[in-house]
Amino acid sequence: MVSLSALLASFEGLWPIAGAEDWDAPGLVTGSPNQEIRRVMLSVDVTADVIACATEAGCDLLVSHHPYIMRGVKTLAESTTKGAVLSGAIRANLAIFAAHTNADIVENGVSDTLAKTLGLGNLAPLAGTGAIGHGRIGTLSEPQTLGEFASLVARTLPNTASGVRVSGRYDQVVEKIALCGGAGDSFIPDAIASGADVYLSSDLRHHVVQDARESVIVGREMALVDVSHWAAEFIWLDTAASQLRNIYPELEVEVCDLRTDPWDFVVTQ
Repeated sequence: MVSLSALLASFEGLWPIAGAEDWDAPGLVTGSPNQEIRRVMLSVDVTADVIACATEAGCDLLVSHHPYIMRGVKTLAESTTKGAVLSGAIRANLAIFAAHTNADIVENGVSDTLAKTLGLGNLAPLAGTGAIGHGRIGTLSEPQTLGEFASLVARTLPNTASGVRVSGRYDQVVEKIALCGGAGDSFIPDAIASGADVYLSSDLRHHVVQDARESVIVGREMALVDVSHWAAEFIWLDTAASQLRNIYPELEVEVCDLRTDPWDFVVTQ
């Protein structure tokens, strides 16, 4: 067993809290630093099903990417969703820890893992310095069409109802790729400024994408690829699990394989 306090110190080494955005809320959500931890589960989200998965597996700690308590929560009464879910975790003696934007920016973090899994080389942060920063920009091993790149993304990420959406010419040749795991439309200007041929992220909004595509008018054509928020971040879990196993070989560490993407199906004519 390992004390939760020791794990928290290791988490700080991997994902320093100081790297989190001001609006973010990473860290320990429930649990006591004095708890002894034998088994750890990792997930993107905290949901009732994830809590059930962790407790049924006999886990003592759930490490999630998304914080479960962010803002606007004034009660944890069990008549509320937040209260019911967290009460279930507390009764099961399941501690919960979140590593969010502080895990997005680091080497082997969310965006870095996504870029490496797609086979990109010459990696650098899209917005940041050194090895630390939001998003990543890199190059494919050889140029390919936008359609081929979109197919690579679809094969790499876990399958979801929303699939992979693309804004751009299918036969456009691309090589320089910018990306940001999770919701990253605020970094589109950085992607354009970087000279990227494609920007890949999630939760891309209509007007933001439309404005970005209009940059072709001023001689800059950048395609955009929109993927599931959950899928883009899910692949980081294996990397984080491997890091924890290397630090604490005595711990049992596993990834929750539940799909917590909120979309279940699409309907087309």
